[in-house]
Formats: sequence, structure tokens, C-alpha cells
Amino acid sequence: MNRNIAVDRPIEGVEHPEHRVEFELSPGDIQAVRFGVSPGHELAHAVRVLLRPEQHPLQWGWLRAVRERLPRDSFELLAAVIGGDGYLPDFLTTTPSWDMSPEAEVDALRTAPLDPMRVDFGKMVLRSTGSRRRALREMRERPARARTMIADAWQDVWDAAVAPVWPQLDRLLRADIAVRSRAIATSGISAMADELHPHVSWGAGAVRVRLRRHSEQVDCRGSGLVLVPSVMSSWGCMVLTEPPAQPTLFYPARGVTAGWARDATEIADALGALLGSARADILLGASVARTTSQVARDSGVAVSTASHHLTVLRTAGLIASERDGVRMLHTRTPLGEATIGAVL
Repeated sequence: MNRNIAVDRPIEGVEHPEHRVEFELSPGDIQAVRFGVSPGHELAHAVRVLLRPEQHPLQWGWLRAVRERLPRDSFELLAAVIGGDGYLPDFLTTTPSWDMSPEAEVDALRTAPLDPMRVDFGKMVLRSTGSRRRALREMRERPARARTMIADAWQDVWDAAVAPVWPQLDRLLRADIAVRSRAIATSGISAMADELHPHVSWGAGAVRVRLRRHSEQVDCRGSGLVLVPSVMSSWGCMVLTEPPAQPTLFYPARGVTAGWARDATEIADALGALLGSARADILLGASVARTTSQVARDSGVAVSTASHHLTVLRTAGLIASERDGVRMLHTRTPLGEATIGAVL
């Protein structure tokens, strides 16, 4: 599975020909495009931010908060596996999906097939030197042991560096998806694709991505294309093209500023000033479907009060309510996601 990073800033002293990956789709085929979230992709790029902080000014607020609590040994192991730029080993992430959780991601890593891991380690050996190359060679020779060590390190670094800000990060990702989905519905795939990134465009039935090191034509008419926003890789695009993975394009999420990792209490206060504290609390908790009784219990209010707040939020288009048998379930709408994203 090829992963290539787009040229968003030049590498000094190096000239690159223009490379391009074309994801071929049937014209107007909205069903061929879907969105996903990838905790593994975010963690991998969090490691790269920590390795090269000078290249990622939008992450400096997050960096200040996490540097002192990093588990050193686990971070150094992941740094050797991930590297500072270029190719990312495919086993670090599963196919992105809307409901992908960090727990599911690390569980998949713990059971990743060993033969493809050997191939990935071999690719990284060719791209490395010195002590990193020696470490990767050892991992290639003992992939089962390496898989366990990498999964444990993944969990350690996630818990220390990403888990504390995952609610904020996840909301930004979903807010981006909400805006892009609305753009497809109202303006079509072409208009949406043209706004993903300066190096992404739509034309003649294909999504085109200008890259630094790779050119390829990928037929997505039987498999579709997965679009995955990213907060941590906030400057470039990457792609997955080789079977059995579904063709995937990672792109920078919109609205990422240096203050994206603000404390959750600050976010709730900002939403509270807009909607009122009770409704802000309900909206923040509406990432998963809940009944009116569950909303009331989570918010510490009477069921009748929760029902009133839900009605107001639903009328404003921020909450959608759907009947499931005798229950009514409430979740955020794309507009609700975008509202939270705007506050972030």
C-alpha cells in the first residue's frame, strides 16, 4: 500500500518532477465517495510533529502540553518505525471509517498479519540509515515480537499525547466531514474536491492528487474512494493505493488553528455563551446516539427539561432525532458538527 506525501513546501536543494495520483470515479457517482476517521494516522503524524516541531507551528500549543509527559522508550520505538517524513508503514492503521475508535485501531495492530509487516519493515530498511536501519532489520527478523512492542508503544504514546485532546481533535475531524458532505450534496464532488487542498482537483471523472514521489492511476469505480481529514498532518496529503486497502486520500482538515487543543472546559464555556450551558452540554455529548432519558441523566436534568432543550436544538438544525422502536435517539447533525468545529 503506497503512502506518499504531497509537496506543500519545497525541500531545499532538491528539484522534484510533478507526480500525480489519479483516483478514477464514475462522473457524478456520489456513492463512490465516503469519509472516514483514522486515529492511527493522527498518532503517526503526532510522532512526526514531535520529531520536527519547527515544521508544524499549528501544533505548538499541543506540543507544549505533551512534551514533558511522553514515555521516552515507547516514543523512541515509534519514532524509529515512523520516521520524520515520507513513507508510513501500512500496518499502523486500518481502513478508516466513520466509527473507527482508538481502541479498535490498536486491537487491529495487535493482530496485524506478519507477512505484510515484513514487507513494510523491508521498505523502511531501504529508506533508513544507521541505528534506525539496524533496529528495523531486527524488527523484520522478529515481526511477532516487534508487533507486540509496537502495539504497546502505540498505546503508551496515545494515552500520554493524543488521548487527552482526542475529543477536541475528533470534533474537528467530524466538523470537516460535515462541511465536505454538505458541499457534495449542494455543489457536487468537483467543487468539494477542488477545496480539499491546493494539490487536489477534480476533472474528467477523477480526483487528482499532486505528490512528491509517486504517480499512478487508480480505478475506484468498483471500490470507491475514502476521504480522511487530518489535524496532525495539517500541511500535506497522503494516499493509499495498493490492494487490499480501499483507495484512500488523507488531507488536512479545515479550521485547524494554533488554539485547536484548547481545554475542553474552555470549549464548553464558549459554546455555553452561544447556546446556554445546558444545551451546550447536550450538543457536546451528542456524538453518539442517546435517548431522551440518557440525555437527561448525563446532563443532570429532568426528562422534561432535556426534551425541551432537544426540541430547541432540533429546531435549530443542530440535533437530529430518529425513532428506534419505542425509543427516540438524538445525535448531532452536520450543522451541529460544524458549529462545534467553528468554536474549536
